[in-house]
Amino acid sequence: MNKNGLNLRTLFLQHVAQTSDFPMCVEVDHADGIYIYSPDGKTYIDLIAGVSVSNVGHCHPKVVAAVKAQVEKYLHVMVYGEYIESPQVLYAKRLTELLPEKLSSVYFVNSGSEAVEGALKLAKRYTNRTEMISFKNAYHGSSHGAVSVMGNEDFRNSFRPLLPDTRIINFNNENDLNQITERTACVIVEPVQGEAGIILPENDFLKKLRKRCSEKDVLLIFDEIQTGFGRMGKLFAFEYYNVIPDILCMAKSMGGGMPLGAFVSSNDIMSALKTNPALGYITTFGGHPVSCAAALAALNVVVDEKLLEQVNEKSNLFKLLLTHKKIKEVRGTGLFFAVELGCSQLRERFINKGVERGLLSDWFLFCDTAFRISPPLTITHKQIEETVNIINSILDEI
Repeated sequence: MNKNGLNLRTLFLQHVAQTSDFPMCVEVDHADGIYIYSPDGKTYIDLIAGVSVSNVGHCHPKVVAAVKAQVEKYLHVMVYGEYIESPQVLYAKRLTELLPEKLSSVYFVNSGSEAVEGALKLAKRYTNRTEMISFKNAYHGSSHGAVSVMGNEDFRNSFRPLLPDTRIINFNNENDLNQITERTACVIVEPVQGEAGIILPENDFLKKLRKRCSEKDVLLIFDEIQTGFGRMGKLFAFEYYNVIPDILCMAKSMGGGMPLGAFVSSNDIMSALKTNPALGYITTFGGHPVSCAAALAALNVVVDEKLLEQVNEKSNLFKLLLTHKKIKEVRGTGLFFAVELGCSQLRERFINKGVERGLLSDWFLFCDTAFRISPPLTITHKQIEETVNIINSILDEI
């Protein structure tokens, strides 16, 4: 209670803007690993992980230590490519060491939406073309440019007019690739469609997309904002499918829980932002030194603690145990699942009952019949078994 006798929930509803009429209202006191704790001591298993943000778990001690160490040195100075700051430089070096040679230049931003904005502007600037192609049921963020390449009309219509010269084609439809032409600047794609309900590419679709883009000198942008940093069992999903993009967008788990995003390309392509005009893309807080220090620590956790090697084994255990009769299908790879119930009302009851039972899951923006499983990659086998037992118990009840 505050001095006026109002609890935090009431103040939240009065003063913090909500994005729906039905917020979960889970009050957070602290978080650790795969768990979130409320002030009254209730424990929640977190299967959302901030929508694939907390890949190394909540408050990983190495990430927390890196944040504390950087806070004592300096916070914001100036971050967009003018001052030399060791957290940025050391992180960019470490990240690009783990990427293909052509992905060698990192432009830091604050979020996934901003990474997408930067990638789209870079593609138009480098190619001197204007058409941008995306896919039905794609999600790339909520800013105007990102919404312009979003693949769902229900989310786009209220914000028109949007960017001109955009085209939406169908994911996994090889014939639609013919719509990529010499006037196309870029194609932006999620290698695995997240908010569509975890839709995987089929029949070498991404390789065929890469081939068409290369033939027409079109830049291929991979949005790996959800799939990056181990979520799929590889550092990035493009490794899983053996397709290298021209521009790679990342965010979410990049900062280890701190706000950070980036788009990465070759030095040649990225140099297009230097001139005509200079400072053609700038950001005040992108690549904040505290966020970069956290990001380096988180990346080292993923690599040094061999989380990637464990993801597929944990994935197989989830798939083995998720066999309840009310489950129609389990879609996904790595620790990135859509559990299909085939009914939006059933999914809604499941999520609501989960909050009561201490299990936090989520729905997908463009698929309201499935619930999300994207826990921290640090989840143990025992915790997976505990989680699935709760899932099965809830499915028995609803």
